[in-house]
Amino acid sequence: MSADVKSRRAGGRAERRSRLLVVLGLVLVSLLLAVGVSSFASSSPDGLEYVAEQLGFEDTASAEHATQDSPLADYQASGVEDERISTGLAGLGGVAVTAALAFGLFWALRRRRP
Repeated sequence: MSADVKSRRAGGRAERRSRLLVVLGLVLVSLLLAVGVSSFASSSPDGLEYVAEQLGFEDTASAEHATQDSPLADYQASGVEDERISTGLAGLGGVAVTAALAFGLFWALRRRRP
């Protein structure tokens, strides 16, 4: 094996390791932000609730709906009494689901080498 081939292989491994470290770093930062910053979220109504309130149909907008019993309904993790922990867990779950969907989509659509 020539020195050039060995050099390219070593460079490829270093590039993959570097890319993996960047991705893991971004995932870690996003998880820390989801858990840490979500407890500081505004208690004011979100945009949809605000518009429903302004247009006078908040009663029908807040009526029972299909997702009200979901595990992360109303930005809270069900079954957790502490509101800050519950919100942090909901943020963590949201980031995990979004990251899993994004990575799955990137994996499915990646360019394949011939």
